[in-house]
Amino acid sequence: MRHRKKGRQLSRTRSHRKATLRNLVTSLFRHERIETTTAKAKELRPYAERLITLGRRGDLHARRLAGQKIQDRQVLGKLFDDIGPRFTERPGGYTRILKLGNRKGDAAEMSLIELVN
Repeated sequence: MRHRKKGRQLSRTRSHRKATLRNLVTSLFRHERIETTTAKAKELRPYAERLITLGRRGDLHARRLAGQKIQDRQVLGKLFDDIGPRFTERPGGYTRILKLGNRKGDAAEMSLIELVN
């Protein structure tokens, strides 16, 4: 029984899941939209929105907290210089998930997750 267990396992161990989410959020901030499975997109959304909130704050502590999740310095700079200030007036809901249908090879449900303009 999985009572009170939050989040999806994504058929991965904890460390693999953590690395997958870090790579997905780095790609999302670099390209501002990525195509992935619906389960990964739904798991990525709160992870990315917390980091954008840190980017809105913009102080040193927020930068260090975000730096633990994003190892690419260029993407971290983009988060704090471009993405964070873009959403200063918005109280939340920085990402959008659009369903694309099923993937041809294994019929996995695919989605597009993007930053809202």
